[in-house]
Amino acid sequence: MPRIRHISIMSPDPAPLAAFYTANFDMREVARGAEGDIDLTDGGYAVAIVKRRPGLRELRLEDGLHHIGIAVENIDETVARYLARYPRGAVVPETGGARRGEVRVHDPECNPVALSQANFGLPDAPPGLPRVAHMALNALDTEAIRDFYASVFGFREVFEAHKEARKRPGYRNKHVGDGFTNVAIQAFFSGEEGHEARFGVAHVGFLTPDSKAMAEKVARGGASVQARPAHRTQSEIRMRDPQGNGADLSQRGWEVDTDTWARP
Repeated sequence: MPRIRHISIMSPDPAPLAAFYTANFDMREVARGAEGDIDLTDGGYAVAIVKRRPGLRELRLEDGLHHIGIAVENIDETVARYLARYPRGAVVPETGGARRGEVRVHDPECNPVALSQANFGLPDAPPGLPRVAHMALNALDTEAIRDFYASVFGFREVFEAHKEARKRPGYRNKHVGDGFTNVAIQAFFSGEEGHEARFGVAHVGFLTPDSKAMAEKVARGGASVQARPAHRTQSEIRMRDPQGNGADLSQRGWEVDTDTWARP
C-alpha cells in the first residue's frame, strides 16, 4: 500500500528549527539547499524545512506545516487512478529533487500531495523512535478527503480508537491509516476542545517511549507543551515547536490500520 513518507514545513528561518528537531527528536540532517532549505529524516519520514521566499510556486505561502508526500509503487498508475476519480484534478511536476517527490496531485480542497516512486530518497527500513506516526488534516468536507485517500491511495478507514467519539451528535471527523501513520481528518469548523483551526495540515504526532520525558526535554529546547484533553485517546501532550508548529507526543500509540496500532 502507498505510504506517507514526507512532510514539508514552510519556515522564515529553517536553521534553528532544524537544530531543534535534530537535538530533541534524533533527526538526521541529509541536505541543505542554496536558498536555505534543510532536509531532515527520522528514518521513516523525509522532513523538508523550506525557506519561505518568492518564486516557490505554492498555492499558500504562510509559515508552518505545508503539505505531505506519499511514496507509491507506480506514479503513472497513481495519477491515472487520480484523474479517473477527479478528471479536472491538477497534476504538476515537482521541482525540488528526489526528496521532494516527482509530481503533485491535489485533494478535493486543493491541498497538494507530492508523489514519489523513490521513497523520497529514504531507505526502505523500519523506523526508529521517536518517529512521526500521526498527522491531522483539517477539512471543510471530511468525507470528501477520506474518499480521496481511500480511492487514490487505498488507505483504510479505522474506527476502534474513536468508537465512543463517533456516538456524539455532529461528530464529523474521519480517520484513515496506511499501516504506519494515522491520519485524522478533522472538521475545520469545530468547537471541540483542543481543536486547532488551521486549514490543511494542522499538526503531526510523534510516537515516543515516554511522552512526559519527551515533553520535559523539548520544553528545555524552547518548545511549549500542554496536556491534551482527557477524551483524546491516542496522545497525551501537545507540543508547539519554537516556530509554533503543533505536534502531539504519544506513548499510547495510534491506530494506523485495521486491527493495527503503532506503539513504542
